[in-house]
Amino acid sequence: MQKLFFLLLSFLAINFLTAQEMNTDLYDLSKMKSGLKNRRISSTDKTGGNRDHLEPFKPGEKRVIADIQGAGIINHIWITIAPPPGELSRNDIIIRMYWDGNSYPSVESPIGPFFGQGWNEQYNYAAFPLAAGPLNGTSLVSYFTMPFQKGARIEIENQTDKQINAFYFYVDYFEVNQLPKDMGRFHAWYNHELTNALPEGETEWALTGEWKPNTKPENNYTFINTKGKGHFVGINYYVHCPTPMWYGEGDDMWFIDGEAKPSLIGTGTEDFFNTSWCPKEPYAHPYFGYPRVNNDVGWLGRTHVYRFFISDPIFFEKELKGTIEHGSNNNLTLDLGSVAYWYQDKAVALPKAPTKEQRALRPFIKFEDMHRWRDAWRKSKGNDSKLWGNE
Repeated sequence: MQKLFFLLLSFLAINFLTAQEMNTDLYDLSKMKSGLKNRRISSTDKTGGNRDHLEPFKPGEKRVIADIQGAGIINHIWITIAPPPGELSRNDIIIRMYWDGNSYPSVESPIGPFFGQGWNEQYNYAAFPLAAGPLNGTSLVSYFTMPFQKGARIEIENQTDKQINAFYFYVDYFEVNQLPKDMGRFHAWYNHELTNALPEGETEWALTGEWKPNTKPENNYTFINTKGKGHFVGINYYVHCPTPMWYGEGDDMWFIDGEAKPSLIGTGTEDFFNTSWCPKEPYAHPYFGYPRVNNDVGWLGRTHVYRFFISDPIFFEKELKGTIEHGSNNNLTLDLGSVAYWYQDKAVALPKAPTKEQRALRPFIKFEDMHRWRDAWRKSKGNDSKLWGNE
């Protein structure tokens, strides 16, 4: 009887695993479907010529690049822009998406950070739903599924002080009579903050002061704060660190459905992003990675890290607040930016977007600055002529 029981258990496990393995995109790709009509809105030259881009955007100008009526599902977006970063900041070109006739956007972000290009930089980036590149990140691509029942509108705003000379794009979607049941609405929100160090200073690793526990998680950096029912599916996280000290001792903390204390608490920033031991090397996995790392002393400089929750979404019934410490116990001044991606059962308004002034790029700390730090340290030590630096 015992042998028969284990045989039955093994049979059920094998069949369960087989069913699970077949629940994949490639498996679904083989299924025949009905009632779907492919549609595309693009910047194609309607005269048949080769000027396949929108005419120049002036500074401050807004353009609606897609205005779709009825029900459908956007499944692919491609964009490239001229001039390139360095001449035209993709940190100051804003993309907004409106679902179901709403007057408020459910997607709002600088176009660079949305597609995985932090600050006003360009570099190759390849994740499961988003990509930038090749040619050093100049092609911006999304494969996120974006359903809508009563129309969709995509808007671009030029908040730079320069002209967008050429804007190329595709928006591909399925036209349907009625959305399948339980299709959520896609959301994405960019946040930005120059964080505050502790009153006693930047005490990371207890080098300059006592390490204390975080008893006030409300001081954490917030990357999602929304009300309603849905699930969180990903984040691009941009860190500009003004110190050589490791920036990533901060834990992620999730407040689900109005919790006073977070039910999900992590063990460090690198751990939250599926990595370990203070990495500073480029790495790319479909679900997580480091496409941009600093090449300065220690962890001084800019780092971009991402994670997509494809098999492990974070679910909420009433509300969700996702946060992360900026250093252990929020003890570091960091220039943080993030784009969070999630779905809700209906399109909702986002928290207020950071202004152009609030998301302005911070300058790099250079060797001259470090030499000034050394000069101040020498004077604090009596300015002995043989001071080395680690006394």
